[in-house]
Amino acid sequence: MTGSDNSDRQASDGLEIARDDFPRGDFRAAIFDFDGTLSLLRRNWQDTMIPMMVDVLSETGTSETREELYAVVEDFVMRLNGRQTIYQMMQLADEVRRRGGEPREPLEYKHQYHDLLWREVGVRIDDVRCGRVPPEVMTVPGSRGLLQRLQKAGLTLYLASGTDLKYVRDEVALLGLDEFFGSHIYGALDDYKQFSKAMIIHRMIEDTGLPGRHIVAFGDGFVEIEETRKVGGLAIGVASNETTRVGINDWKRNRLITAGADLIIGDYRCLDNLMQLIGIP
Repeated sequence: MTGSDNSDRQASDGLEIARDDFPRGDFRAAIFDFDGTLSLLRRNWQDTMIPMMVDVLSETGTSETREELYAVVEDFVMRLNGRQTIYQMMQLADEVRRRGGEPREPLEYKHQYHDLLWREVGVRIDDVRCGRVPPEVMTVPGSRGLLQRLQKAGLTLYLASGTDLKYVRDEVALLGLDEFFGSHIYGALDDYKQFSKAMIIHRMIEDTGLPGRHIVAFGDGFVEIEETRKVGGLAIGVASNETTRVGINDWKRNRLITAGADLIIGDYRCLDNLMQLIGIP
């Protein structure tokens, strides 16, 4: 049974059961995506990445309209969401080549994207660092309460982000969430083959010495949902509305269900009901 019948299966607090046969109880570790799952510092990053890529593809001389290019780019950008940013840029290079163009190196596209994104992210980081904006305003509502609850229940917490590790560490600390993860903070590396969320999930299994069904994942991207489902863990899709910080982003919700999410939430205001449902005291 899927989550397509939204009216019947979504509770008033925004907690939706997408799959009935999800694992419950006896969780020993949790893995979190960062951007859009805990942090809003890079909120709506896709509104920077997708137009940049459309511009790049338009320069190939393709006969496709910007609307058609937008649909192509949006599909692969969000399908690769959760993997390291370089993979989206590698796909961009392939799309340029497919249209008869000569692509730049994916790393050059990545730097171009980061420069554009930083115009907004840098301001938000400065606002938090200087005390103009409280850290909790730049987090998905209820994030700290959830991390406290899981830690108190004895789970080991891991964070794995497709954003470069140096930025992830800085931003986790800025939001005051580093205390929950300790040394278990992972992000994109220059040698991209040395990091993936699948690798981190398998490391969690090795660390705990327990089957994957003892892992619960929280994320708003395809990758962490798919990889957690592969090992038999509980995959919670966070369909956060990054602009209003309230309610469900329907586009995210639909993509997360397609990826195999067991449960869908918009934020962590439903914490008590969520913990009761999945069997965490």
